[in-house]
Amino acid sequence: MSPEAPPTAPSLARVQAQARTLADRVISGDRAALSEALNQVDDSRVEHKERGLCLLDALAPHSKGLRIGVTGAPGAGKSTLLDALVSALREQDRSVGVLAVDPSSQRTGGALLGDRMRLGSSARDAGVFLRSLAARDQLGGLSAVTGPSLDVLSSAVDCVFVETVGVGQSESQVIDLVDTLVFVAQPAAGDLLQFMKAGILEWPDIFFVNKADLGDIATRSAAELRAGLDLSQQRDPDHLPPVLCGSARDGLGLEALIEAIDQHARHLSHTNLGETRRRVGRLARVQRALTARYGAYGLDRLARSHALEERVVKRASVSVDRVIDELSRVIEKDLRSGDGS
Repeated sequence: MSPEAPPTAPSLARVQAQARTLADRVISGDRAALSEALNQVDDSRVEHKERGLCLLDALAPHSKGLRIGVTGAPGAGKSTLLDALVSALREQDRSVGVLAVDPSSQRTGGALLGDRMRLGSSARDAGVFLRSLAARDQLGGLSAVTGPSLDVLSSAVDCVFVETVGVGQSESQVIDLVDTLVFVAQPAAGDLLQFMKAGILEWPDIFFVNKADLGDIATRSAAELRAGLDLSQQRDPDHLPPVLCGSARDGLGLEALIEAIDQHARHLSHTNLGETRRRVGRLARVQRALTARYGAYGLDRLARSHALEERVVKRASVSVDRVIDELSRVIEKDLRSGDGS
């Protein structure tokens, strides 16, 4: 669907004022405002699109929360670990947001699981905000609304977790959204060669071998991962991902995991790698959205007549979705005119 025409100046001023008011409430941690904001950015109706874009623009300078991805194969215990992590962070008086990306119903398109069936002990905490998102048939396990929802939550809480479906290597696209990626491994789920074939060793910042209560097989899995990391190529050559063992069920290893997350956050800050990752992730989000909307042909036409990366960098003060909307207009104008071929 083509982007709708921009609203008139008086109408736009009113929408922007409303967005700033809601953004102020979100930044203050108002739970009702958070729900309203997440609903706005998830509203796909054309006539309401500008409202969501203005809200994201107002929140863009206020992203403060550490963004943490939690991924791993189904059955590895991601949800149990996340519940335990959230409880431990709340004991440190840190506010937490959780985006749980669930498989989609083929009939309704909605999330099959939802908040009631995960993170049970955390759901009653006023310092925790949970949101289930449907994967909506995306092979990477992330729908288009995951990014905007993460942008909203990171403006309001100290830590935001994104738990993904766990459908395979394509799920690594979550690295474009988060600062730190935690891979939850299950003991005896596959040997080192299988990890390397799947590309699993290349992108996580922290490995957590869950179900350490199983004993020797957990210890062997951790040793295999550590050996494999010495042979593989990491995204960050200055950071060798730690391999931790613990048990989400028994609450073992949580303090070490939280410290590893905090230590990685300090590393990103001290080396400025965090800013680099966010800039690279921002560009990747724009490219992926435009490719999904117009295909490689439309994106190639834009790249030939305009420097895509330069445009994204120049618009760093606004939201990713605003940049996507602006570039969509450029592509559509170019396609209609037939110029740029």
